[in-house]
Amino acid sequence: MTVRDTTMIPSPGMNTNPDTKRFGPGNLLAFLFLAGIACALIASCPVSAGTQYMAGSPDLSAYISGNNELSPGTEVQLPVVIQNSGVNQFKFVKSTIVDSDDLPNTAKFLSVGLGAGTSPLVVKSDPQMLGDLAVSGTATKTASFTVRVPADAKAGTYLLPVQLSYTYLYTAEQYGDDTIEYRYKAMNRTVEIPVTIKKNVNIEVISSKVDALNAGTEGYVTLVVQNVGHEDGKKAILVIEQNGKSPIVPTEGSTYIGDFPVNATATGLFKTSVASSAEAQTYPLNVKVKYENSEGDQVTSDIETIGIPVGGKIKFEIISDPQTISPGQKKVITATFKNTGDATAYQALARISMVDPFSSNDDSAFLGNLAPGETKEGSFLITAEAGATAKVYGIDAEINYRDVLDNKVISDPLKLNLEVVAKKGLVDTLMENPLVLAIIAVIIIAIGYFLYRRKQTQV
Repeated sequence: MTVRDTTMIPSPGMNTNPDTKRFGPGNLLAFLFLAGIACALIASCPVSAGTQYMAGSPDLSAYISGNNELSPGTEVQLPVVIQNSGVNQFKFVKSTIVDSDDLPNTAKFLSVGLGAGTSPLVVKSDPQMLGDLAVSGTATKTASFTVRVPADAKAGTYLLPVQLSYTYLYTAEQYGDDTIEYRYKAMNRTVEIPVTIKKNVNIEVISSKVDALNAGTEGYVTLVVQNVGHEDGKKAILVIEQNGKSPIVPTEGSTYIGDFPVNATATGLFKTSVASSAEAQTYPLNVKVKYENSEGDQVTSDIETIGIPVGGKIKFEIISDPQTISPGQKKVITATFKNTGDATAYQALARISMVDPFSSNDDSAFLGNLAPGETKEGSFLITAEAGATAKVYGIDAEINYRDVLDNKVISDPLKLNLEVVAKKGLVDTLMENPLVLAIIAVIIIAIGYFLYRRKQTQV
């Protein structure tokens, strides 16, 4: 049998390593295509970069929002605005840096307090927490404080200390690719803001006096006021006003006092009315001064509220017993009126209103002046109809009078009780009259004595 030798004779350039695969022209093209795609993908994905700040801190300032001029004797809300103008320095950007959660120039956990300093102000609010304050355009935080300006506060400009407490990112150290160690620093800082206490006229009521001021009438209020402010008032007018729903209502509520320099006093007399619904007690009344200040402006002082005592309403009662009248009878009825109020009623006139079964040709009685507690009698001519029913009737009555300022006033309604009783016979009439009975007895005794003497004479 013939055996054929199949061993190939290597030709120049042939790969004779049996472990090496052949890499022909087709495989080369595929490799180049895949490499191009990989490069395109890599080029389309940007490399992420982090930012790190090597230095920076908050820079806080404060100012008052709106007007910083305060008036003595007031209590105001003072809005204090906190602004952060801090900057970050030495910024580094690198793909291996991890961004920090906070920036060094952000004031974190910001707390704001306001003090009075050397001013006469009284700060009534505690420090306030405002949270974080970053730097971003017009970003600010506002804290509002209740401030009282005493009535005797001296005019001038004062600096109020604003206490700022906060923390900020001091350093941020990165470990590896994903770990950052934060270090924060606590800060306490004080800044000052200016406020001005204005010059003005501030009044204090030194004394007050009332005359005939009773419920339902008019009277006088006399006030003495003093300028306890720091400004001389010119062309001053003293004014009183109703306080809320107080029953005291000024009838003539202003008086001209002219120049009103510091520490000067002035007196004003005012006519005032009191609502009839008022009780005997003290009610509030507002007092102020309108004046021209040193700049020629017309201004008004702060209101001073005082208490004004009001007397009770003038009241009347009928204290006499009920009168009687018979059907068909015309009779003079007398009633006793008493002033149970707190003031004198002048030129009092009692009137009654007739209703069936009564009529009158004289239904009024002049009583004159009735001081508190005083009584006066008034008489009225009344006719009862013949068919009047026997019972007790209540006749409406009232008293017209004038107060101390000659104002006409009508009292609350009164009741005059009048009893209609049946006509009585002669015997009943005689039995009810002790004087008539005594005369009859004397006559009977005299007749008896005369008869007895006559009989004795005949014997």
